Amino acid sequence: MERPDAIIVGSGINALVCAAMLGKRGKRVLVLERNGEIGGCIRTEALTAPGFLHDVMATTWVLFHAGPAYAALGADLARHGVEFTDPQHPTGVLRPNGAAAVLTRDRAANVAMFEALAEGDGDAFARGVGEVEANADLFFPLLGQQLWSRQTATLLGKAALQRRPRGLAAVFGEALAPARAWLESDIRSETAQALFAPWVLHAGLGPDTAYSGMMAKVIAFSLEALGAPIVKGGAQSLLDAFRALILEQGGEIRTGADVARIDVEGGEASGVTLADGERIATRRVIASVTPDQLYYRLLDAPPAAAVEATRKYRYGRGNFQLHYALDRPPRWKTEGLSGVALLHLTDGIDAVSKAVNEAERGMLPEVPTICVGQPTALDPSRAPEGQAALWLQMPEAPRRIKGDAAGEIAAPAGGAWTEAVREAYADRIEAILAAHIDGFGESVIARSAQSPADIEALNMNLVGGDPYGGACALDQFFLWRPFKTSVNHRTMIPGLWHIGASTHPGPGLGGGSGYLAAEAMG
Repeated sequence: MERPDAIIVGSGINALVCAAMLGKRGKRVLVLERNGEIGGCIRTEALTAPGFLHDVMATTWVLFHAGPAYAALGADLARHGVEFTDPQHPTGVLRPNGAAAVLTRDRAANVAMFEALAEGDGDAFARGVGEVEANADLFFPLLGQQLWSRQTATLLGKAALQRRPRGLAAVFGEALAPARAWLESDIRSETAQALFAPWVLHAGLGPDTAYSGMMAKVIAFSLEALGAPIVKGGAQSLLDAFRALILEQGGEIRTGADVARIDVEGGEASGVTLADGERIATRRVIASVTPDQLYYRLLDAPPAAAVEATRKYRYGRGNFQLHYALDRPPRWKTEGLSGVALLHLTDGIDAVSKAVNEAERGMLPEVPTICVGQPTALDPSRAPEGQAALWLQMPEAPRRIKGDAAGEIAAPAGGAWTEAVREAYADRIEAILAAHIDGFGESVIARSAQSPADIEALNMNLVGGDPYGGACALDQFFLWRPFKTSVNHRTMIPGLWHIGASTHPGPGLGGGSGYLAAEAMG
C-alpha cells in the first residue's frame, strides 16, 4: 500500500470499527496486529471437541446493535455474510433453590411476570425501564458521543432548559445510585432482584458501585428491546466480514506485526517501528491498547503527566471462562430455561456483592456468580446435530490470588494462577452448574477452562484477565476515562489517538471509541 493515512495498532472491535469508518471516508488504513489473528477479545475456536465452535471470550452483541457503529456498518457487514440470532428470551436467573425468572422481549409479558413474583413489581419494572425511555435523549448520547464537545454542551444546555437545572441535577443524582438502591427500594421479589443484580458485572461494576443502578436499568431496557444476539456460525464470522470490508475499501491488515514503538518527530506522531525494524510513516497513529501499553511500552519519551496518570490507573477484576461440549442439550431441573440466551446462577444481590468483594480482595469466591450462555440453543451450527455447547463466564475472579474464601483451594506461591488452581476452581463452578441439570456429568464430552492468567496470555491488553480495559469506577469513567485530564480520544501528542475499552465510552462490544475517533478525524 502507499503511505497510509492512518495506522491502527491492535485489531479489537474498536480498531476494526475505526478502520472501517475511516475506509468509508476514503482513507487508506493499515491495521497492525501482533498476534496471528485479528479480533482482540473476539475469538472463535474449537476449544473442546471436533465439531464444537466456542466464542472464547466475547459473545453477546446487544451493545453493538444499540450503537452508532452498527447503524453505520451493519448493512456492509451483512453484505459480507454476517447474520445475528434474534433470541426472544435474552436473559434469566436461576437461584440455588430452583426459583427462576426469565425476561422476554415483550413489555406486557415482563410486567405480568414480575407482578406474579410480587405484587407491585410489575409496575416497578415498568418504572425502571421507563426512566431510561424518558431520559433516552440524554443518557444514550452521553454514552455514545464525545463528551468534550460542542455537541455535548448543546445537549446539556437543552436538557437544562427542558428539565430546569435542579431537575437535571436530580436526574444525574438518581443515575449515580447503585443497583442495590434501585432493586431493594423498588422491587420486592428477591428473584426479580436477582435477575438484574448480576448484569452490572458485565459493565465492570458491582451492585454496590456508584451508577450501577442506572447501568442495570439501561441493560434491562436494551435486553428487552434488542435481545442478546450472537453471531451465527461464531463471532469469527464477524471478524471475517470486517476484514473483507476493510480490504474492499483499500485498507490493509497485517497480522504477526508487532509494533515496538510509536515514532514521534518534532513533537508529533510520525509513524511506527515494528519489532523487526521496519518503519512505516503516517501522520495519524491510533492505538487500541491500554494506558500501560501506550505509555510504558510504545513511546520512548512519553509525556511525564501521562506516565504519572498511568501509574495511578487501576485495573479491575479478572475474568474466568469455562466451555463445555455436551452430548445433548442441558436438561434443566427448572422448566422454561432451555431457550434463554444468558442465564445467571446466583442467589441475588447479597450473593453477587459477596463474590465481588471476595474477588477484589484477592480471594477465590466461595460461590461465584455464573453466567451461562447457551449458544447452540440460538445457533445449532455451533455443535454436531443433537449435541450442545455451553459458554460460562465468571466476572468475579481475582487477578492475583491471596486465598480461597471457601478455604478449600490452597493459594499458589506468589499468587499467580496455575493449572491446578484453575482446574480446582473450575470443579467448584461445575458442581454448582451440575446441581441444576439432570445428568450433567454424564453428558460432558469435554471442557476447557481459561483463568485470568490464560486470558491475559491471549491478549496483553487484558491486564490480569480484566476484559474491561481498567476498573470502571466513577473516577475512571465518563469524563475521566482513562485519565482525569483526558479530552476525548486525543492524547498529549498531536497525531496520536487512543481508543479501546480504556477510553470513553468504556468496555463492551459496541465499538464506540473506534467510531467516535473516526468521526473526529473526519
